[in-house]
Amino acid sequence: MSLKGTLYIVSAPSGAGKSSLINALLNISDRKQLQVSVSHTTRDPRPGEVNGEHYHFVDQAEFKGMIADNAFFEWAEVFGNFYGTSRLAIEDSLNQGIDIFLDIDWQGARQVKALMPEAKGIFILPPSREALEQRLYQRGQDSEETINKRMAQAKSEMSHYDEYDFLIINDDFDQALAEFDTIIKGQRLAQTRQSALHRNMISELLA
Repeated sequence: MSLKGTLYIVSAPSGAGKSSLINALLNISDRKQLQVSVSHTTRDPRPGEVNGEHYHFVDQAEFKGMIADNAFFEWAEVFGNFYGTSRLAIEDSLNQGIDIFLDIDWQGARQVKALMPEAKGIFILPPSREALEQRLYQRGQDSEETINKRMAQAKSEMSHYDEYDFLIINDDFDQALAEFDTIIKGQRLAQTRQSALHRNMISELLA
C-alpha cells in the first residue's frame, strides 16, 4: 500500500547547520523515500552550487511571473533575494509516498502550515550566539557585512522556535543527527500510518 509522504518544514538561523544535517541524514537514509525540495531563488549561486540540484536559479522577472501564476507553495524575500517552493513538485512527491524536507524560514513555514496543517515543523538552534557567528565565518561563503546582517536577524528568527513541533540543539553534530533521524523514524511509526500500512494484517490478528 502506498501512503502519502510527510512534509517536514526545517528552519534555523543561517549557520546553525541545517543544510549539513539534512545532507547527512540523506546519506544514511533511503533516498527514494526521502528528498529535499529544490527551491527557486533569485540570489547568485555560491561556489559549488549546481542549478537544479541545490536551487533553481532564476532572475527576478521570472520569479515574479511565477508568483503571478500562483506557482509557489510558499515564497519569501530574504536579504533582498526571493525564495520559493514549487507547489506542483511538492504535491507530486508526497503523493508518491516520499517524505520531503522543506528548507525555509519561519515566514514560509507559516504559509505552508496554513495550506497544509499536517506538515511537521523541525527547528534547529545553535548552542550559543558565539558558536553561530563562528560557524558563519568558518564556512567562508559570506562577506563580513552579510554575516553581520545574518547575526542581527538571527535573534528574530530564533524567537519563532516555539511554532514548530520538534526542536534540535545542534551542539554535537552526531547527536543532533541522531535526534533528527529519530524524528523521521518515529513519524513513520505513528499509529495512524502503521494502521493504514498494515490494515490487512491487523484485521487478521483481530478476527
